[in-house]
Amino acid sequence: MRTPATVHDGTWTQIQARRAATLRDAYQAHPERFRGRCPKPRNLPAKVWINEPPATIETSPPLQTKQAA
Repeated sequence: MRTPATVHDGTWTQIQARRAATLRDAYQAHPERFRGRCPKPRNLPAKVWINEPPATIETSPPLQTKQAA
């Protein structure tokens, strides 16, 4: 199984830190635009897909062969 932490080179931690800093700066500049407390970036998903594989692999039924008697 591939996860963001195992596939990528670790830059996601830096990106998350920049997102948090951007949200914090925006909140400090205009707290009236936010509801309540300072927002935090969303957690990274456990799995990511471009084309998610099917839950089950579809296979065709075995071919029926006739045997000579």
